[in-house]
Amino acid sequence: MDSFVNRFKKTASVWVDDGFANGFVGIDGAKGLNYPVFELPACDNAPHTDENSTTECRIKLQHGTTTLAFKFQNGIVVAVDSRASAGSYIASQTVKKVIEINPHLLGTMAGGAADCAFWERELGRRCRLYELRNKERISVAAASKLLVNMVYSYKGMGLSMGTMITGWDKTGPNLFYVDSDGTRLKGDLFSVGSGSTFAYGVLDSGFDFDMSTQDAIELGRRSIYHATHRDAASGGSINVYHVKEDGWEFINNYDVGDLHWEYQDQPKPRLTETAQPMLNIQA
Repeated sequence: MDSFVNRFKKTASVWVDDGFANGFVGIDGAKGLNYPVFELPACDNAPHTDENSTTECRIKLQHGTTTLAFKFQNGIVVAVDSRASAGSYIASQTVKKVIEINPHLLGTMAGGAADCAFWERELGRRCRLYELRNKERISVAAASKLLVNMVYSYKGMGLSMGTMITGWDKTGPNLFYVDSDGTRLKGDLFSVGSGSTFAYGVLDSGFDFDMSTQDAIELGRRSIYHATHRDAASGGSINVYHVKEDGWEFINNYDVGDLHWEYQDQPKPRLTETAQPMLNIQA
């Protein structure tokens, strides 16, 4: 590359006519082939800046979403909301937060939408290359390892990503949590995002590994609904997927406004009739 650049080091003159003026303009060939230089802000928290600078300029990103996935006897249910927020501003109500990596792999988005979308699509490209080279599908564990290795290379550079990678491979259904800090966890139930605490409350109370597919879909849908009802940064609609042995299936999209009135009309369970308290509680 250096020898190629040296051939064009001398400034060349070209005729330029931009409609306002014309004449010969000098062009430095070596400079034109250099990498672009990005100016860094002069502030405390930017790398390689003056230690005496007191300017605060780092952008503080505020995120909000609710995503979940859990394993049960018939596969994995994935449910997400569709609201994109920028602080107190609702940017969109129709974001597709499940990225279809390939017909057997799904990824969810939480954190920075651009980061999640870019890196999971890059993961899809690498999974396809693996399939072409090895004549077999990549495992969920290997796919999640590829993703965490990619984003770990950029640790500390501002990436914001909390995702779940799920699918069905030779070992059965698998679910992994991956984030931009390099965390990679295998588990049976995860919820990620600002509304995850509300979703966990519903999931923990209703989860049963031996539940039917319809009950699992309803549990995922209801968990996301309750999160959107209590978390201002979650909302829009709910997308539900079911991961099976022959690949994932998109179940449906549900508007949370319609679900609100549907659930309001349903009778509320009486806990004192169904629960078995450890202590004899008297009024």
